[in-house]
Amino acid sequence: MKTYDVVIVGAGMAGMTLALALKSGGLDVALVERQPFDDMLDVSFDGRASAIAYACFRQWKALGVGDVLEKYACRMDEIFVTDGHLPGASAPKPLPFFLHFASEEISDRTGDEPLGYMVENRQVRKALYEEVINQGIRLISPASVIDNREDGSFAEVDLDTGETLRAPLIVSAEGRKSTLREKAGIKYINWTYEQSAVVCTVQMEHSHNHVAYEHFLPTGPFAILPLNDNRACIVWSETHAKAKALMQVDDQLFYDHLIGRFGEFLGELTLVGEKFIYPLGLGLAEEMHKGRLALLGDSAHGIHPIAGQGLNLGLKDVAALAEVLIEAARLGEDIGSDLVLERYAKWRRFDNVSTSVVMDGFVRLFSNGNPLLRAVRGVGIGLFNKVSALRQFVMEDAGAATGDLPKLLRGELV
Repeated sequence: MKTYDVVIVGAGMAGMTLALALKSGGLDVALVERQPFDDMLDVSFDGRASAIAYACFRQWKALGVGDVLEKYACRMDEIFVTDGHLPGASAPKPLPFFLHFASEEISDRTGDEPLGYMVENRQVRKALYEEVINQGIRLISPASVIDNREDGSFAEVDLDTGETLRAPLIVSAEGRKSTLREKAGIKYINWTYEQSAVVCTVQMEHSHNHVAYEHFLPTGPFAILPLNDNRACIVWSETHAKAKALMQVDDQLFYDHLIGRFGEFLGELTLVGEKFIYPLGLGLAEEMHKGRLALLGDSAHGIHPIAGQGLNLGLKDVAALAEVLIEAARLGEDIGSDLVLERYAKWRRFDNVSTSVVMDGFVRLFSNGNPLLRAVRGVGIGLFNKVSALRQFVMEDAGAATGDLPKLLRGELV
């Protein structure tokens, strides 16, 4: 039986970032991942790209992966949000209201950082994986937890490899279907939106100029998110049936439907790589810790990608949990105790719950075509766009740079 300070189950982007953060603070960490890591790094594993808040990118810079990821990251300097109609000859004219966010409005407070960065998930995983190996962090993959228990001052996990790991704290970074959360009896509130997101990458004729676009349509949001090499990640939300149909049609028909929503303002489009589909829903754990188990990232919360905040919530969890654990260890405290873990929960609970509620409200407010509601939305968007102080606060908040920031989100090691 091997003993560690922390065992992290789930070596996704949040799990690996936590491992690096804890290692930087002198803790001995093991990562357990059920999937073969070669599969997770393959181009066909995950077609998504993530919008990374500028404060969360600071964390990666502090942990030594930011310089690598900057080569693959595309700045988002502007975001346009519109409330649109489905395309078609009989569609009414679009309302003149829109939201415009520009990084230059808050550059005096951010040091010319962008609103965020778009990075393909596979590049993030690769950079984190290489740094995990460079740091000598033990990664056990593929391996699954088949049993776990608590024994006094330690928790133990039995792996299907025959090995047992022991630590004062186990962290579940398994994702929405966390088996450790379920076994611990932590209640998980969740529902679906009857939507799936079709995700693909396109190459464009004209430059995107580091501008992101999000069109709220009655069937769900349609996002055009800038990537490097003048590409864009398309996140196209539809009903489950329509999304599945889009996955099955030939490339030409898919392209025709895509152009109807995308428009021609960036010239000719070329599909790059495969199409992917992901069902959309919300999930929220009622507790962020229980016994010697702490929840991290999607194990604790999963939200609609309507504003690109899902991974950022997990990275903010990482920064808070790492700071709490490292400081507790330096003080000689039991890092798996309720006293210590409640500091983490208290730090993150309000942000996780409030963001989940707000994102759920956005989905329900904008994913419909009620004419009266559309008019109210349009007026609200127009008024919001004229209040610069409110718009600037939203940009900073979305950039993970408001409130009581952990050191890593300020770009400092703990």
